[in-house]
Order: sequence, then structure tokens, then C-alpha cells
Amino acid sequence: MTITQLIYVSDLVNRDETQLAAILESAVRHNRENDISGMLLYSGGNFLQVLEGTKEQVRETYQRICRDLRHTNILILTQEEINERHFSDWSMGYRQLSEADVAQFPKYAPYFQFGFKPKDFKAKPGAALEMLKLFSKGML
Repeated sequence: MTITQLIYVSDLVNRDETQLAAILESAVRHNRENDISGMLLYSGGNFLQVLEGTKEQVRETYQRICRDLRHTNILILTQEEINERHFSDWSMGYRQLSEADVAQFPKYAPYFQFGFKPKDFKAKPGAALEMLKLFSKGML
């Protein structure tokens, strides 16, 4: 079975971090129902997320996110067919990046220290997936 992997960035409306728990709960619930796996990173009012599943499931999930009034400035970085899931352990893994992560991962700090910027990822293809994989390690 071919899996579609979609990576996008978005902004949290009004940087209202009180919405983070509700966004994560909704993502986990919907993704379980639709056999979507993925990882969500949050930093500085911005999200970097990967979705994996069938083409139709990923499309429907992405469209639901686009309709979610808590997200704005949504931009797809990559969408491709892959042979197997990279994030199969989670319906939605999550990590909020911090200053400690800046110090521990200086190579990636420019990508997230002040929020995720699409132009930075466009300049280095593959960096978004590398970061999502890196920050998913060691999660339970």
C-alpha cells in the first residue's frame, strides 16, 4: 500500500497557546478515526506537522485543518508518496520546542528558534522531515 506523506507549516491564530491542548486532542481523535499517523512540532506561535496515510485520508485531514479557525497561513512544504510510515507509532506525536532544544540542537535552531518559516525549509529540502524525525525520537 502506498502512503501519502504531507508536511505543512501554519500559524496559531493570535498565538493563543491556551488552544494547544484542544488542538492536540482533536488531532489525536481524528487521526485515530482515520488511520492517520504523524508528528506535530510547535514553536514560537507556529506549527510544523507531518501527516501520513492514504491519499484520500491525508487530503481530508489537511482540508479539515485548513477549515480550523485556530490555524492560519497554512502552507504545504512537501507532499509525496512513500513506501512506509515514518511516524507509525503515533496518531499524533507532539513536542513543544523550547530554549533547551535551541541549545541542544544548534544545527536546527535557525528553523524553529523564532517560529517555523517556510522560506527556510524551501532553502533546504528535507530539513523539515529531518527535524520531525529527530524530535520524535525518545517519545513514548
